[in-house]
Amino acid sequence: MDWPFLLDILRQLLSGLPLTLQLAALSLSIGFGLAVLVAAAAASPLPPLQWLARAHVEVFRGTPLLVQIFLIYYGLGQIVILRESIFWPFLREPYWCAILALALNTSAYTAEIIRGAVQAVPPGEIEAARSCGMSGVLLRRRIIWPIALRQGLPVYGSEVILMIKATSLASIITLTEVTGVAYKLISSTYRVLEIFVVSGAIYLALTFLLSSALSLVERRLHAHHAHRKA
Repeated sequence: MDWPFLLDILRQLLSGLPLTLQLAALSLSIGFGLAVLVAAAAASPLPPLQWLARAHVEVFRGTPLLVQIFLIYYGLGQIVILRESIFWPFLREPYWCAILALALNTSAYTAEIIRGAVQAVPPGEIEAARSCGMSGVLLRRRIIWPIALRQGLPVYGSEVILMIKATSLASIITLTEVTGVAYKLISSTYRVLEIFVVSGAIYLALTFLLSSALSLVERRLHAHHAHRKA
């Protein structure tokens, strides 16, 4: 085992870690905001909004993320209106194309997580709250949202972990996050196995830390709920 080489590779791969975390954080934040809008549209009494929400979910859950990245990065530049719009300075950059693709993809999955979490709220809890005079925002803030959060957090945690790993696809449009740095190192050293083992270890460490943090938050939420019921 060539430990000096592995340590040098680790140091170089870690230089791509900030971009990996940045891509994941921005895409998850934007994607969550979009997911709330999509989930609200799906629950709307207006059929056109319901149709648009269903179409959004089906398109971005039913096609590979890799294809979505290619279509956004290479396809948007073929639209003349976009090239002449104020958005083109952003959409011509690989960074923002990757953010857009990742955000749209995670928004579809997150919208379904939100919908499922809200539907999992026991009807009895809602009826009991209404019998106490709760309605509107107060009902959502005190009953629906806290229960939905406890129901949806484990599933959303899995989505967050998947998105961190999905940032590796940004390397195909020239971004030098962890996997992008790995490809450059392979092209100069031809030592594929060691480089991918180290890069895999970095992703493994990231997902382990994130899983531990999410588990801690989940335990605290359940402990707080149990304390309030007591």
